[in-house]
Amino acid sequence: MNGKLSGRTAVITGASKGIGKAIALALAAEGARIALVSRDRPLLNGVVAEIAAAGGQAYAFPADVTSETEVRAVERGIVAEFGKVSILVNNAGINIRKAITEFTLEEWRLVMDTNVNAAFLMCRSFVPHMTGQGYGRILNMTSTMSWVSLPGRGAYSTSKAALLGITRTLALELAGERITANGISAGPIGTEMNRPLMEDAERNAQFLANVPLARWGKVEEVGQLALYLCSEDAGFITGTDILIDGGWCAR
Repeated sequence: MNGKLSGRTAVITGASKGIGKAIALALAAEGARIALVSRDRPLLNGVVAEIAAAGGQAYAFPADVTSETEVRAVERGIVAEFGKVSILVNNAGINIRKAITEFTLEEWRLVMDTNVNAAFLMCRSFVPHMTGQGYGRILNMTSTMSWVSLPGRGAYSTSKAALLGITRTLALELAGERITANGISAGPIGTEMNRPLMEDAERNAQFLANVPLARWGKVEEVGQLALYLCSEDAGFITGTDILIDGGWCAR
């Protein structure tokens, strides 16, 4: 399949559903070969089939990206299949909602492991396979919660702010290789995780009253933003974070 990303290989974590899947579909539609990483093999296989049906190329690599051993195994598998890697999207993440004083240390560490340490492990494994090409893209899915916060989002906000710090450092360290690193801070997006709220008419109306555009964002809109940031057209954008939040943070 020819397109803006023809000949490029993209590694995407949390790729079995939601925003990760949308990014995978968007990049595949422009010719990128996709390495899909997630713990859920059946869902990954479904995304592989969807990409293949559209004429694209994708492979599933089931793994827990919080595990150093499993990330190294995924690295070996992807490099054996594709060789060089051009794009890395760190999308895997979780959110545990409760007051900071109610967190157990185990819960706090789980959020940090999934949202921060996994991105570190993936970067450590795959950045060496991105160098020497004069092109590379790292996208870290940060969040509006790296800019603002809400009660009950202590661990999540902390982890996403840390991910933003990693993004800026990567941009500086890799500029000489022409590898860019950027964050995408998605706000209220209509993912599976938000479906219960969206289907509760009263709560949904109360929530959207705080969104200037008065609607939920679409995962496809995030996918198209990711596609742009991975394209040659975005080669002068690095070390920053782009909000896609319907105006949430402008209030």
